[in-house]
Amino acid sequence: MRKLALLPLAAVVLLSACSSPDEQPTGEPSEASASADPEVSEQTPEPPEPVAPQVAEARDALTQQVTSIAEDFGGTVGIAVVDVQDGWNTGFEETALLPQQSVSKLWVSLAALEMVDRGELDLDSTIVIRREDLTLFHQPLRAEVLRAGVKFTDAADLIERAITESDNTANDVLLWQVGGPDSVREILESKGLDNIRFGPGERAMQSGIAGLNWKQEYAYTRHGFYEARDAIPDTLRKVAFQNYLDDPVDGATPLAIAQALAALARGELLSEASTQRFIATLERTKSGPRRLKAGAPDGWTVAHKTGTGQIYDGRQAGYNDVGLVTSPDGRTYAIAIMIGETRRPVPARMDMMQSVTRAVAQFDRALPDS
Repeated sequence: MRKLALLPLAAVVLLSACSSPDEQPTGEPSEASASADPEVSEQTPEPPEPVAPQVAEARDALTQQVTSIAEDFGGTVGIAVVDVQDGWNTGFEETALLPQQSVSKLWVSLAALEMVDRGELDLDSTIVIRREDLTLFHQPLRAEVLRAGVKFTDAADLIERAITESDNTANDVLLWQVGGPDSVREILESKGLDNIRFGPGERAMQSGIAGLNWKQEYAYTRHGFYEARDAIPDTLRKVAFQNYLDDPVDGATPLAIAQALAALARGELLSEASTQRFIATLERTKSGPRRLKAGAPDGWTVAHKTGTGQIYDGRQAGYNDVGLVTSPDGRTYAIAIMIGETRRPVPARMDMMQSVTRAVAQFDRALPDS
């Protein structure tokens, strides 16, 4: 049975910084600079460590499987798989910029826990949610706030609701507790998490996708936003929807997300306590039980976050699941599956995601014991 060189998943499980290497100058040095310093010579990079034939064969097989799964599905899909232990990765269109939708809730919770680690946020301090804090779409908190007029909670509860229930109000309130979108962007940058955009918040972003300007009254009933959206001229909705697909304000690449999750799993983004809290929360996610999670064999653990976007004219902008899957032996893989746009039925989307999880499990079984 393989022994993992990392701590157990519950202890510290996330992956190292997903930042890209700094860009290197592409021009050749001039003759003048070369002759001015004859001692300077190019350093020969160290060759990569040799890969065992069995490992190389397993990697090739996984790459072929992922490619086949994606091509069979069609549409705009990006897939990334990262081996948390050694950083090896593969995928399909893994560097494409695709809508995150509620996957971006990861970065709000990351920012909150980073501030906890800095001593700038107390998870247990009371936070008051009022009617004017309500958002749109899925927000179980709405009923509680409207019934009582206010809701008293704390950051720990908001993280739990935002991740496990994908509650938009919980996430939005937490977002402003950490300083708003700019603060989240600064933390992503400080951790070297490139190729991950963070949008303006649920209300502004979802309104923009629909061709609307946000009005707080949309938040107070289940159908307020939908009724306002249905009243928008079709030509305007089409343009707004397509603009979002072409340049998503919350866009990210599957590889960047998978590498960020891998960094988290390796304990490189947060303190040990915050890492444990974050991953344990992701393991309790209730949304998307038939996406990545349903493809995991018995004994595997899945810590994940879904994202689901708006639908226009039968097209859905953003249908995602990203997470960490861990074998009974303790080997962990970060997977990001992002469907930028699709007309495929929901069961077909879920089947595709499950197929990727099963392919990763098959890859794991093919690796030699170490």
